[in-house]
Amino acid sequence: MPLSRAEIATPSGERLMKRLCNHWSHKFDVERSGQEARIAFVTGTCLMRADAASLAVAIETLEEEHLDELEGVVERHLVRMAGDEELVIVWEN
Repeated sequence: MPLSRAEIATPSGERLMKRLCNHWSHKFDVERSGQEARIAFVTGTCLMRADAASLAVAIETLEEEHLDELEGVVERHLVRMAGDEELVIVWEN
């Protein structure tokens, strides 16, 4: 199963995770509990864990071709939710 991860340095990890979950909850199955969240997209799953200094994001798909697509979707939404905060997102797979 293709997997990609990013460790994003940000003091706003919990806020960003909450905003993403709220944004996608009307369209996808979203579970959020404390510092962790799971979003089930049609083509894969996004797992997030926030702490005081970072947001860890993992994307898992059944097909390799969907990995880049979901990385882009999640990254664009994170950047938009961050507003003026500049995020450095480097995907490792």
